[in-house]
Amino acid sequence: MVSWAHAGPSVLAAFLASLVEFVEALTVVLAVGTVRGWRPALAGTGLALAVLAALVLALGPALARIPLPVVQVAVGTLLLLLGMRWLRKAILRAAGRIALHDELAVFAGESAQLQHGVRRLVAGWDQVAVATAFKIVMLEGIEVVFIVIAIGAAGGLLVPASVGAVAALLVVVLLGVVLHRPLARIPENALKFAVGVLLCAFGAFWVGEGIGVAWPAADWSILALIAGFLAVALASVPLCRGAARPAAR
Repeated sequence: MVSWAHAGPSVLAAFLASLVEFVEALTVVLAVGTVRGWRPALAGTGLALAVLAALVLALGPALARIPLPVVQVAVGTLLLLLGMRWLRKAILRAAGRIALHDELAVFAGESAQLQHGVRRLVAGWDQVAVATAFKIVMLEGIEVVFIVIAIGAAGGLLVPASVGAVAALLVVVLLGVVLHRPLARIPENALKFAVGVLLCAFGAFWVGEGIGVAWPAADWSILALIAGFLAVALASVPLCRGAARPAAR
């Protein structure tokens, strides 16, 4: 039986990471639906979600057959690398070194491309629109699947991590249905900052578990790792901002 209090950090990490990815996918799906019609947009989205669900069902049980320390080191390393990539970009955005991600600009760009694109009808379906929606949902969804499996499988918490991802999907779908526009008001860079910290903490913890580190306070050490990565990341923002000024001069 899953202890949901124990699984809280896994649910939160999967929810926040999935929320960021689903918001980015929603922007393109809304552009497809607005310009080319909702039928092909929903068809491409549904097809991609079905493929992603099949991946989770196939990969989750398969990981259970691999020795746990191997799984912990492998997924922990990948999770740590993914978290460091997200955190690096979030730090540079917070420091003003790279531009913030603008969902409205992405929506406008995708809409312009779809408006000028040639309609390719196959059996009454707009092939370009279906392919566009399918591609973006698959690209963002694969990252969600990896995060869910990495967070859940290494700690035996695949179900709670999946619940967090599904909850994020439902939230984004509901907001998309209600608003019919990109979710530009969601502080995406702040979310990516938080997700990067969480993924780095989980990755470091699982790598340590895999190589036999005896973490003090067991799983509660994740909270200390989160605090450590957050402190380093926050300290890095003014350092990067200060490094940019001599370069600008």
